[in-house]
Amino acid sequence: MKTTLLSLLLLATAVSIEAQNLPQTFQLADAPRYSEKTGYGFDRVDTPKKNSNDPFYFSVRVPDGNYRVTVRLGSKKQAGNTTVRAESRRLFVENLPTKKGEFVEETFIVNKRSPRISAKESVKVKDREKSKLDWDDRLTIEINGDAPVCESIHVEAADPATPTIFLCGNSTVVDQENEPWASWGQMLPRFLTDKISVANHAESGLSANTFISGNRLKKIMSQIKKGDYVFVEFGHNDQKQKGPGKGAYYSFMTSLKTFIDQIQEKGGQPVLVTPTRRRKFDKEGRTVNTHGEYPDAVRWIAAKENVPLIELNNMTGTLYEALGESGSKKAFVHYPMGSFPGQKKELADNTHFNPYGAYQIAKCVIEGMKKATPELTKYLKTDTSYAPAKPDNVDSFHWCPAPFCEMEKPDGN
Repeated sequence: MKTTLLSLLLLATAVSIEAQNLPQTFQLADAPRYSEKTGYGFDRVDTPKKNSNDPFYFSVRVPDGNYRVTVRLGSKKQAGNTTVRAESRRLFVENLPTKKGEFVEETFIVNKRSPRISAKESVKVKDREKSKLDWDDRLTIEINGDAPVCESIHVEAADPATPTIFLCGNSTVVDQENEPWASWGQMLPRFLTDKISVANHAESGLSANTFISGNRLKKIMSQIKKGDYVFVEFGHNDQKQKGPGKGAYYSFMTSLKTFIDQIQEKGGQPVLVTPTRRRKFDKEGRTVNTHGEYPDAVRWIAAKENVPLIELNNMTGTLYEALGESGSKKAFVHYPMGSFPGQKKELADNTHFNPYGAYQIAKCVIEGMKKATPELTKYLKTDTSYAPAKPDNVDSFHWCPAPFCEMEKPDGN
């Protein structure tokens, strides 16, 4: 999204005017196409046709903040099975069945953001990010599923006291916008109630220091309030940095300390997360730590600064070993040529997850959260346990793909 200071100020003014119309219930039967004039409507793909099972999108122009969204799912004329995602494929409602004539309301909190920090500063958004739904001026809801049915969407500003979990990280955490890529951060909202928000600020290719230099931590600091949480997972890209002052116990440690200090100064709670393992096995079928000293550096500073730690590095190792060297491919972007529209070559990526893998790792994060921050368990939809050594059967995982694909892998490795 190419913006100038003037356009940002004009956008802020326009958004403020539009926001005065909330709360509002949007009846989808007679809703218009999205336009700058209306500030709401069907978006991105064709307006849904009667009795069609194609996914569709609905957008509402709103300023930065947390929004309480209630979708009324169902139809008087047909049975349905609906999945609801928001912004860049953040999962909220998963494969919800409704009988003909049955309606079910589901409520969740969606965080919406823009690059703007102040009149003088903005996040340094990459070229590949500029078209992402996470950074535009509207809140976008994706209605998907085997038979998607949605009567209305209600949008209102969330209670200002609603706690937020901010996510900082790289391509293993980010809201991946296009199939077949996915990350644990965009699956996390599926497991949480409508009493808490997840604001995923992670981006592919980032390290701890480039996250800071790109004004992304500053953006979070402009929104964070006392009682919020910030989950921080880096290491994949940091370990590739070479030169004087670089290294796990040098520049990386300094950056993590910066996160901790700034978050605590604002009254937030930092939570460090050891990096997810890459898919690499030794001759005995055990996963190999490809991150060198970086996981230990995260553990060390978490202990020294007395901040909670989620041990994702070890849990993902256990998960991949449980799936096996061959079976673990089903958790990553491994697809033969022609699996997706426009895919002209095989995809074989051992760092980036597909939706099934991201979903399993989100469950690992939830288990780690229970131990590191037990006070957050009250926000879980169901307090069921998950063992990485006994992952869900991949054949029982059902994901309705979004209508947008990208064959270029995310930044980072």
